[in-house]
Amino acid sequence: MTTDLGCRMGQVEQMIRYTYWTSGCKGIVVGLSGGVDSAVAATFCCRAVGGKKVLGLTLPSGVTKPEDIADAAMLCNQLGMEHLVISIEPILRGFQAMPDFKGSAYLLGNLMARIRMTVLYYQANLDNTLVCGTSNRSEYMLGYCTKFGDNAADFQPLLHLFKTEIYDIAKELGIPGPIIRKKPSAGLWEGQSDEEEIGLTYTEIDNSLRLLEQQSWKAATTTEEKVLGLIIKSEHKRMVAPNLLTGEKKP
Repeated sequence: MTTDLGCRMGQVEQMIRYTYWTSGCKGIVVGLSGGVDSAVAATFCCRAVGGKKVLGLTLPSGVTKPEDIADAAMLCNQLGMEHLVISIEPILRGFQAMPDFKGSAYLLGNLMARIRMTVLYYQANLDNTLVCGTSNRSEYMLGYCTKFGDNAADFQPLLHLFKTEIYDIAKELGIPGPIIRKKPSAGLWEGQSDEEEIGLTYTEIDNSLRLLEQQSWKAATTTEEKVLGLIIKSEHKRMVAPNLLTGEKKP
């Protein structure tokens, strides 16, 4: 482990620990998809406050792969944290019973993301715990997330880390190989792939984000232009909802 990587990992754990200690809550709940981001987030939480204070919720739909559920269970067993599997299909069927329900991949994908976050917050309210987010910097900057869905959380331990950095940290943390090696996917429909949907690899995205920041957010290549376009288009996802209270004195 490099000194820089070890320092950054320690800072994440300190942030989680401080957030937990000052919240007055009894633990942390994190949604586990079977993917690398949620695995790294959960591992950081367990290292910060102990596995017995962290609950992993896997919330499969009809298109969730059985191996993703198995990988999440394997991780929880390795970390010594409790793991619950709760299908969101009954909740989805409730929405599908609405008059004139439209079931496109886009609408269903966003709906599933928001249902999952609702279940996470229900569990957090029930147990007096905090919801840990699993968003990384690459997806946050491009807006590759669902507003009030997977981008909602009480704290975000990975939001400063590029996707390519997540993989380096995952190896350092001892995340199981099957989780690290699988193709990145939000699992919102059968065969869905993050990189195919975005149209760029995470290496291309992260390189472009670094260069754009160095170039005062001026694109020099077609790839950078595409990344910058996605950043601009998704700006609303990174902003507080427009209001007339901004700037008023706090009580």
